[in-house]
Amino acid sequence: MTDDQLGVDRSWMSWADDTPPPAELHPEIPHPARMYDYYLGGKDNFPADRAAAEHLLSSSPMVRIAARANRAFLQRAVRELAGLGVRRFIDVGTGIPTAGNTHEMAQQVHPESQVVYLDNDPIVLVHSRALLSGSAAGSTTVVQADLREPAQILKDPAVQRLLAPGEPVALLLFAILHFVDDADDPHAIVRELVEALPPGSYLALSHGTADFLPQDERGHGPAVYRSASAQLTLRDKEQVARFFEGLELLEPGLVTVAQWRPDQPPAQTDAHTGIWAAIGRKR
Repeated sequence: MTDDQLGVDRSWMSWADDTPPPAELHPEIPHPARMYDYYLGGKDNFPADRAAAEHLLSSSPMVRIAARANRAFLQRAVRELAGLGVRRFIDVGTGIPTAGNTHEMAQQVHPESQVVYLDNDPIVLVHSRALLSGSAAGSTTVVQADLREPAQILKDPAVQRLLAPGEPVALLLFAILHFVDDADDPHAIVRELVEALPPGSYLALSHGTADFLPQDERGHGPAVYRSASAQLTLRDKEQVARFFEGLELLEPGLVTVAQWRPDQPPAQTDAHTGIWAAIGRKR
C-alpha cells in the first residue's frame, strides 16, 4: 500500500540534512515511532532507526506490509466510528503525525468532532502543530501522557472535558499496547480506561502478534526492539481478545488488520498480517 493510498502527504515533514535534531529526541537510540514512520515510507527518522528497521525487515519483510495495513485500519476504523455517530475520540500513542490522522478522518464525517491525542514521546510534541489544522468547528488537543499511567490520563483536563457530557467516546489504542510490558499489566490499564467511558462508547485497538510466524522467527522482532527506547511484547489472539472482555465486538470480530472491513477484497496473505484488530462497544 502506497502513501497515496493511505492519504499520506509527507511534503511538509522532514529533518533538514544540515539541521541537528533536538537533543531530547535521542537520535542515537532507535525509537518505535520513528521506525514505524520508516516502515510507512516517511522521513522523520534517523540512521539508528533505519538500521534497526532494516535489520528487522531483513528477517521479517511482512513488517512493512503490516505497518501500512495498520495505518489503513486506523482510517477505516475512525470512519466507521464516526459513521456510528461518535464525535469524541481519545487517541493514545498517536505517534508521529501524518495526513489522514484521527481528527482529519473524524471531521470529514462530523466537522464538530473533538479529538484528544496522548503520547509520551517528545517527537510527537515537536510535530503537534500539524495536528491543529483540523476543522474549525471541531477541536484537536495534544497531551503528553503515558499509557502506563491510566489514572493520570483520566485526570487530564482535556480528557475530562471529553468525558464530561456523557456522550459516547471512542478510545483508540492502535499499535501501542505491544509496547507495554506484561509487568505493567496492560489488560488492567485498558480495563481502567474503558470503565471510565460512558455507556455506548467504543474501544478500537490493534496489536502485534507472532501467531503467524514460524517458531524460530518469533523472537526476531522483540530482539531488535531491545536496543530501542521501548520494548516489544507480541501477544497471541487469546491474549488480545482479553482486552475486549465485557464488550460487544463489531463484525467481523477479532481479525487481522487487513481483514477488518477492507476497502478492497482481501488478498490471501491478509489473513496472516501480523497485527490483530477489533472494535468493541461498551453496553
